[in-house]
Amino acid sequence: MKRDRWLLPDGIEEMLPPAARHAERVRRHLLDLLDSWGYELIMPPLIEYLESLLTGVGEELDLKTFKLTDQLTGRMMGVRADMTPQAARIDAHYLRREAPVRLCYLGPVLRTRPDEFGGAREPLQLGAELFGEAGTRGDGEVLRLMLALLGRAGFDDLHVDIGHVGVFHALTREAGIDKAGERELSQALHRKAKPEVEAMLKSWSLPDAQRNGLRALADLHGPLEELPAAMARLADTGRSVRAALEDLADVGRRLAHLHPAVRWHFDLAEVNGYGYYTGIVFAAYTPGYGQAVAQGGRYDEIGRAFGRSRPAVGFSSDLRVLLRLQGHPDPAAKAIFAPLSDDDALLATVKKLREQGERVIEALRGDPAEAARMGCDRMLFQENGHWTVTAMKGH
Repeated sequence: MKRDRWLLPDGIEEMLPPAARHAERVRRHLLDLLDSWGYELIMPPLIEYLESLLTGVGEELDLKTFKLTDQLTGRMMGVRADMTPQAARIDAHYLRREAPVRLCYLGPVLRTRPDEFGGAREPLQLGAELFGEAGTRGDGEVLRLMLALLGRAGFDDLHVDIGHVGVFHALTREAGIDKAGERELSQALHRKAKPEVEAMLKSWSLPDAQRNGLRALADLHGPLEELPAAMARLADTGRSVRAALEDLADVGRRLAHLHPAVRWHFDLAEVNGYGYYTGIVFAAYTPGYGQAVAQGGRYDEIGRAFGRSRPAVGFSSDLRVLLRLQGHPDPAAKAIFAPLSDDDALLATVKKLREQGERVIEALRGDPAEAARMGCDRMLFQENGHWTVTAMKGH
């Protein structure tokens, strides 16, 4: 069977001019913002030994990771599907600072399946991680940074969901539910499948407070102003549940005050990725797109496998998605056309213009139509021994 050699695999995309130029401009713009907040850029490798990539991150990431055998050592390797574990490894093993560490990254990751129908399997993952800060101030900073980054990317109409997986963890722990049951229950809660949740809770012998608390989680969501009422419904549960809810309320109050234009929503059944996150979780949405444009949360245990368990909170986004939702890229950049000539004065003028930030394209043939085909709107013209920039006809 003959195959077209130019076809790419499903979910694998490339950027052509002028979209690639626009993407690079936005990339620099966003990395400059992260730098202005003190987040240091890292560039982890695309491929690592599998145990490093998957340590402490749960089954979900394992299923998304492409695996292969290293021909030099015989060990299993993986192509990164998420850069967060790599950031945790760098903080724990290489930097080893006592003070909080702020790291950011932007690069391709590869996934066995897209996160959405027709989506990319090679996202350009953009993210930031804060290590070494356990309090809600750290959660708040990362949430504020996420909103600042989305604002700079052109998103001014946002809806943010926040939750706290610590509520679910505490209730299942107090109820004595095993890991398999915890996983099954979390999936049903995430789908808001109340009949499934009810059937599971009836099949287990649980204390009344924990059974009622877990049953209530599917209904405990709404505007942030309704969070106190949700807290009242869980008042009979344990101390850990109350502490998690107080942390959530604290972050919610501060962020709603600082960002009143954002529509804030809490959801105590948002336990997707519960095996990875340990505290506050959040996701930002924009009208017209059904998936989160950025998401993150607290994951305090991930550094343990690298010899240093530190508090950690972060978020990530896909630059490809941000660019697609942003609209059409900038038109092709205009340029100055330099005619075919070996004149030293012309070459010196071209050099000076480029140093000033101009885009100058030198002729390779003597065809006058060459300038228009390459998108030039000006050209260098020699007059009285001097080369000057002149607008081309039609521009």
